[in-house]
Amino acid sequence: MAFDTKLKQWTSLGLGTVLMTGALAGCSEPAAPADEAGTEIAQPETPAEVDPTAEANTLATEGGEGEGGVTIDAAYTDPVVYKAALAIAAAHVLAARDAYAKGETTAAAEMYAHPVSEVLFDMEPVFAAQGVADFTDLFTDTSAAVFAGESQEQINARTDAILAALDKAAESAPATDMSDAMVSAHVASDQIDRASDMYRLSLDSDFYETYLDGYGFYQAAERAFTQAESDITAENSDAAESIRAALGLLAEAYPTALRPAPMDADAAALAVAASEVQLALSQ
Repeated sequence: MAFDTKLKQWTSLGLGTVLMTGALAGCSEPAAPADEAGTEIAQPETPAEVDPTAEANTLATEGGEGEGGVTIDAAYTDPVVYKAALAIAAAHVLAARDAYAKGETTAAAEMYAHPVSEVLFDMEPVFAAQGVADFTDLFTDTSAAVFAGESQEQINARTDAILAALDKAAESAPATDMSDAMVSAHVASDQIDRASDMYRLSLDSDFYETYLDGYGFYQAAERAFTQAESDITAENSDAAESIRAALGLLAEAYPTALRPAPMDADAAALAVAASEVQLALSQ
């Protein structure tokens, strides 16, 4: 079933669902003032006999404000853009898994569902052109499973299945003269830059989801780098070292899926580290 048809069906399914009470905003959207939005996302009162699948589908259609920032036309021919879109989806589910482990059920459900509307829906024609089968049900099903109260082990298994699907889709990336190692390095750089930006935005806001976005981007950057670290090091040792340095700073800025208090990492240092990665990759 095509993405656009499913999205219309999800919208229909979720029309009567009241998911949030104003605390929910799009991923990476600047927060309300501290007196309006607390550090943690407010837990809404759950209506009687709410269908978890309907709630998950509502989240999938609401999404955020398209913070993915992916140039879809470029994804047809540029493997970095193509794989960066997949990494954005991975960032969301990695953050969701860890948030669920910390008891942040609503935030986890949001993060599992949002990639569908934030990046995967727009990527549908690219995936179709590359022969990639639709895998978005994995996201909405896992979001529904979070609402249904599945165990952490079950949610972890679902997350692994999503990541496997994303890795499988990555195998169909468009061809390029760039080596696989350098594609992975550029994807890691993209995620590092996003994580740095989200930390800066988090300092200006108490909105939990902004921090959680950044945490996910950090995790996705680390994953992209780790999967190809030896090859990246062999081809561009300076880039590999700059990525390691940036990841080290991000590890301190994002110690867990829960927003620390205070947030005392140096945002300027994070931005410089992200720029140094980009510089190393440009040489």
